[in-house]
Amino acid sequence: MVDAMTMAKPETAFHGKSPNVDAEDAAELGKTTRLTVALEYNGHRYHGFQLQKGQPTIQGELEKALKALTGENIRVAASSRTDSGVHAEGQVASFRTDSKLATSAFTGGLNYYLPDDIAVKAAYRMAESFNVRKDAVSREYKYRILNRQMRSPLWDSYSYRVSSDLDIEKMNEAAGLLVGQKDYASFASNLGDDVKSTVRRVSEARFERNGEMVTFHMAANAFLAHQVRNTVGALVRVGMAKMTVKRFHSIMEARRMGLAGPAAPACGLCLMKVNYKKNLEEYDIENL
Repeated sequence: MVDAMTMAKPETAFHGKSPNVDAEDAAELGKTTRLTVALEYNGHRYHGFQLQKGQPTIQGELEKALKALTGENIRVAASSRTDSGVHAEGQVASFRTDSKLATSAFTGGLNYYLPDDIAVKAAYRMAESFNVRKDAVSREYKYRILNRQMRSPLWDSYSYRVSSDLDIEKMNEAAGLLVGQKDYASFASNLGDDVKSTVRRVSEARFERNGEMVTFHMAANAFLAHQVRNTVGALVRVGMAKMTVKRFHSIMEARRMGLAGPAAPACGLCLMKVNYKKNLEEYDIENL
């Protein structure tokens, strides 16, 4: 592990030598540039990604780490603003910096300063035109349901435990109604000021069972607030025979905000991947 005295000088923080920035590139990299990082985190103790006054958030921890690493006050934007308690395996965030550190040094340096439940998996230097949110073409989520009566010390923090038998066939019949470009207002808990429409394009909505674990896969171009969790909440009621597929369809067609609630717990939800037209490394201008 790198000691704190070494980390006080980011340029010499990694293996006792400067980051991989040669003299020819130093002047260009000294200008403000846009960096994008791939993140993984356990959201259990955080109040979502986005900054909230007086509450721990993923954005807040990332910005504190950037301050410690670069000395700059940097604002971070995310591809998807995950809610309180939601996990991520494939979150993508972006920021601008004056630092001359190479992307590999950003990965190691941020992980040094970040808490153990947040990790940077990779960093990329992007063209100024890259927009981490608007350029994303789809997001993929998984929701895990542990379908058994007894609690699980291993899975209770990462899944929604349902003790009743679930009819996966019926749940998939109802989930299939979600696929396509439709108005999903009934599955939204609220609308932010920047939301102009509740129409989204869902490309995948299906359940699979592996023993006691039932996993819901959902992908769309974008999601409304609490859309996945409200969807799972309704579909679980279908699986428990507390709601018919016909009733589920009528809720969707009603297009009335919050009608599908209550939402399934946040602990079972994980942002798996954010998709762009190309892989992130193909956008990296250091590789061009």
